[in-house]
Amino acid sequence: MAKSIDVSDLDIYYGDFLAVEGVTISIPARSVTAFIGPSGCGKSTFLRSLNRMHEVIPGARVDGKVVIDGQDLYGPDVDPVVVRRQIGMVFQRPNPFPTMSIYDNVLAGFKLNAKRIKKSDADAVVERSLKSANLWNEVKDRLNRPGSSLSGGQQQRLCIARAVAVEPQVLLMDEPCSALDPISTSAIEDLVHELKESYTIVIVTHNMQQAARVSDDTAFFNLASVGKPGRLIEYGTTATIFSNPEEKATEAYIQGRFG
Repeated sequence: MAKSIDVSDLDIYYGDFLAVEGVTISIPARSVTAFIGPSGCGKSTFLRSLNRMHEVIPGARVDGKVVIDGQDLYGPDVDPVVVRRQIGMVFQRPNPFPTMSIYDNVLAGFKLNAKRIKKSDADAVVERSLKSANLWNEVKDRLNRPGSSLSGGQQQRLCIARAVAVEPQVLLMDEPCSALDPISTSAIEDLVHELKESYTIVIVTHNMQQAARVSDDTAFFNLASVGKPGRLIEYGTTATIFSNPEEKATEAYIQGRFG
């Protein structure tokens, strides 16, 4: 079941460097929230902090709270692996496992977590997940082919199928269309609209038109200058952020005057 995310006073560090400072935001369930802002302002860093992927970088750490379903994801007794199962991620470039078939790619989450699954159940998971990613009809007759044999857009939808197979509560997407052609981008955007009925979705994008098309809410990040930490400048409904933002920096960025 999709869950909301409540972040309080979050600071994110790489060693001694403060990369993102003082973020407080509540992300509603079953919606699409877009993170926008210029390069280097901490959007992707903050996104990765929501499922503790940030921690895989040596010396990286956070101060503050990220709460989902009443549980602080950075609590002392919380297993990061469990967090990443609850909060899936789709990366900028499609990354199916090249030595695995389409079928095995979908089931990779189960195998990585050493979960046994009967063949009949596995078949059902693969079909359900590929249908969720609007990919089933295109690949159902070649499930044993390598995932890398698919087109770029199909590979990204395969990665989405892989992410939803373990039934996460939240789906994070870090510029999922930046490496795709316009037709594939449109297919992913249509898919995002469908998936928000079941998942809480957070997407980082540099494409203002895409943010306006797919998101319900938008958060604008910025930084004072190079070397300074990124900050959340403004957050609200996408309609408001794009038509009547409160901050001049938000308006300037959306209108393309910097970034």
